[in-house]
Amino acid sequence: MHHSRLSTFVIDCQGPDVDEAARFWSAALGRPIVGQEDQYRQLEGRPDEAMLLVQQVDHPSRIHLDIESDDLEAEVKRLENLGARRLAHVKRWWVMEAPTGQRFCVVNPQRGPLAGRANQWT
Repeated sequence: MHHSRLSTFVIDCQGPDVDEAARFWSAALGRPIVGQEDQYRQLEGRPDEAMLLVQQVDHPSRIHLDIESDDLEAEVKRLENLGARRLAHVKRWWVMEAPTGQRFCVVNPQRGPLAGRANQWT
């Protein structure tokens, strides 16, 4: 048995200045920048909603989502059974592609324990 839920919407921004991109999205969405780490900037949100990150990338700009799980391998296999496919293992997460072509990531829990706060799968 494992758990998973929507974790994060990630705004992938191609370009040299992630701070400029974060300032734009912060102003556009009315959410202050509350954290930064390497190529990531986090925008403020409520505890009960998905996180919102601005990420500096080398590929064309797009938005992707992250699914957090307390058992990455079990969640990736569940999603593969639904038709998704693994593209790459990066650091501590899997980049996947939905049957319809959208990319997304399966990541470790980002907002604390999932039991009782997420979907439960057997």
